[in-house]
Amino acid sequence: YGNFIDALRLYVRGGTGGMGYPHLGGEGGRGGDVWFVAQERTTLKSIKDRYPQKRFVAGTGANSSVRALKGEKGKDCEVHVPPGISVLCDDGKRIGELNAAGERFLAARGGLGGSLATNFVPCKGQRRIVQLDLKLIADVGLVGFPNAGKSSLLSKISHAKPEIANYAFTTIQPQLGKIMYADYKQISVADLPGLIEGAHANKGMGHKFLKHVERTKQLLLVVDVCGFQLSVKTQFRTAFETVLLLTKELELYKEELLTKPALLAINKMDLPSAKDNLSELMEQLHNPQGFLHLLEEEMIPANTLEFRDVIPISTHTGEGIEELKACIRKSISEEAEQENEEYRKKKLQLLQTS
Repeated sequence: YGNFIDALRLYVRGGTGGMGYPHLGGEGGRGGDVWFVAQERTTLKSIKDRYPQKRFVAGTGANSSVRALKGEKGKDCEVHVPPGISVLCDDGKRIGELNAAGERFLAARGGLGGSLATNFVPCKGQRRIVQLDLKLIADVGLVGFPNAGKSSLLSKISHAKPEIANYAFTTIQPQLGKIMYADYKQISVADLPGLIEGAHANKGMGHKFLKHVERTKQLLLVVDVCGFQLSVKTQFRTAFETVLLLTKELELYKEELLTKPALLAINKMDLPSAKDNLSELMEQLHNPQGFLHLLEEEMIPANTLEFRDVIPISTHTGEGIEELKACIRKSISEEAEQENEEYRKKKLQLLQTS
């Protein structure tokens, strides 16, 4: 999976409390806490490189003494993590999330200082092993089989420089790019490793790919107009079959993914037979039920994706790229407006009920 790390296990321990002072009823200071703080330009790899032991222990509370009956609290330990992190317990249960820079999560609480309640004996801090699970946050996620032209598309619409080659699985780690518009509006796009049949069962990049799709606001399916074949040993799939297979993989992994707004980019329109293939594909997309009998039953998704726009493009000649950028912006704006409208309605209902 390259140098990109999207999961990391850490040991965290809160500080031990300070000793109490039985003779004068003094109270020891509380142990320090371990905090995860979301910060931009931080990666899980940088945490692993900087702290190879992957242990984070907070400071011990100060003992109570004649000079200071109330001991000072131990020093807190802050761990900077990238936004988009889910914090999981050792048993896999999610205990917290950090989605925006500046958000904080208490990973391990410090122990109480010695006092009358504890017979002046300090308590140890909370200790546990946690897993940080990163899911990329982007406005648009590029979804497609290997060699559909996702990386080429990202390099055309943004300033990102992903590795591009004419063989499957060029992209082995997620790439983030930003579309910059003339009025300085920015939309982030994630190019993710290519799906293959059986990805929902963790074949290929499997769950490592699909978990990043969960955090994107919209999907942009990229399909080769001439179809797709992974290798000589695998079956050839037409563009229509490719769309259905991608939908099926998303559905089997998590059905909610199909509720996201989706666009369809049909790539490689510069190839000789592209126009005939496109007209056939458009006919199949307008009436999918009429063509489902041609496919194996396990390929057919229970729910089909509703595409807001279908845009023919060519990353080689640049055809349709500007139209695609306009469609992405329009779709994002419409979705934001819809969310604002729903928020306004909820506020209005709350006011009416109160």
